[in-house]
Amino acid sequence: MVNRPNQQMALYRLQRGKAAASVASANSAELGFVEEFHNKEMTIMKLPRFVAFGLALVLASVAAAEDTKSIKSGPQVGEDLAGPFHPLNITGRQAGNKACLYCSNGNNPVAMIFARDTSPELAKLLKKLDACVEKNADCKMGSFVVFCSDDTNLESRAKKLAKENDLKKVVLSIDNPAGPEGYNVHKDADVTVVLYRDRNVKANFTFKKGELTEKDIEKILEATSKITK
Repeated sequence: MVNRPNQQMALYRLQRGKAAASVASANSAELGFVEEFHNKEMTIMKLPRFVAFGLALVLASVAAAEDTKSIKSGPQVGEDLAGPFHPLNITGRQAGNKACLYCSNGNNPVAMIFARDTSPELAKLLKKLDACVEKNADCKMGSFVVFCSDDTNLESRAKKLAKENDLKKVVLSIDNPAGPEGYNVHKDADVTVVLYRDRNVKANFTFKKGELTEKDIEKILEATSKITK
């Protein structure tokens, strides 16, 4: 004969165990939901950091792109020259004097160069321009360099450059670091080449320090046809 009190007690314990298991399962599910919600919330909180980081990368890329862009220096194509100026002539007929090379060249075709200092690349350019001027003697082409600097040793370096490269036609001169007034020589421009005729600019080439190459020199020489023909 079955003992009813014992049977009821066993049934009660079984039901109580199921209920406890159900509660534990619910608690576990709830805990998982809370954890998942917390993870999503943290992801959302972190998102602005990634956005900020991405924005910083974009800005850095733009800044780098801006830095590699060519700069404008000297009078631009289509513009008339600003007028007379009187740099110290280092070579040429007026060597040792402040003389207006703009004036002496008049309306003739001219290759005018603004430079910060002597360099092997500049020497190559001037040597080829010297030959170009001699070749175009019939149209009275001229060329001169204006070194924009207050370096007291620049004069001796300029004379050395002229002698080593046997420059006969290209005149070297020195002006202040800002360049002649109205000519807008950019402070970051190492070499600025302006090709003009009738005192109107036909071509402009500007280079930062270290940018002038053999290919650029060839392009400049090709562009001289814009002022000699």
